[in-house]
Amino acid sequence: MIATPDVQLAVHDWGGDGPPVLLAHPTGFHGVAWAPVAALLVAAGRHPWSFDFRGHGRSDRAPAGYAWAGFADDALAVTRALGLDGDPSLLAWGHSKGAAALLLAEARAPGTFARIYAFEPIIIRGMAPGDNPLSRGARKRRAVWASRDEARASYASRPPLDALSPAALDAYVDYGFRDLPDGAVTLRCLPDDEAEIYAMALDADVWPALPGIQARVCVACGELTDAIGPAAAEAIAAELPHGAPEVFPGLGHFGPLEDPDTVTAAALAFTA
Repeated sequence: MIATPDVQLAVHDWGGDGPPVLLAHPTGFHGVAWAPVAALLVAAGRHPWSFDFRGHGRSDRAPAGYAWAGFADDALAVTRALGLDGDPSLLAWGHSKGAAALLLAEARAPGTFARIYAFEPIIIRGMAPGDNPLSRGARKRRAVWASRDEARASYASRPPLDALSPAALDAYVDYGFRDLPDGAVTLRCLPDDEAEIYAMALDADVWPALPGIQARVCVACGELTDAIGPAAAEAIAAELPHGAPEVFPGLGHFGPLEDPDTVTAAALAFTA
């Protein structure tokens, strides 16, 4: 665990040798969901780390709400605690909210990251925070299940989590629930917290900060996504001094967890 001024953050060391990689997860997930990606990175001679953002996994819930500036705080706190800030060999790799948090962190503390692989960073120009379909859907999400097996079977049978690779879905379910006294299990990321995170998604307003980010950034996306698609990825990359888009045919918003092999290979190629 890493202590920040307001929360304790769970950090996961996946082992391995060589240049470090910091993995930042999407809303509703956790650092262990990166397990299949982390295994590939270790095999490729990297030393991956991941962490649970506030309100996710085994990290503390946010004491004062979920403004996205707090997720940038988390990324900076973990990077500094691990001694990785300013490391020219570091690859910072974020997915969705995690990618936006890394970009916001770099904007606030220039030079923290030399390169950022941003898979569908949630950056939308000209919109204000507030209730939205994702937020409303999260509030209706089922939190308690009879067992992890029941939850896994349900998720694997329908969108959106049916898109995850079996290994990614197992990692998400195994770590993403906590046991209840009666033998049932409940989500670690509470539906109301997830709903607030979605409602605050545009609070950070990362767009105006993009031209000041000097890190090399790849803005990747899935061709079939319903979130940050090819046109949006190109627009975000165009705002960055050293940005470039990358599109993955046949993949959706959960690309790194849908096809870990393909996306990990691309992320490693980006570091070359």
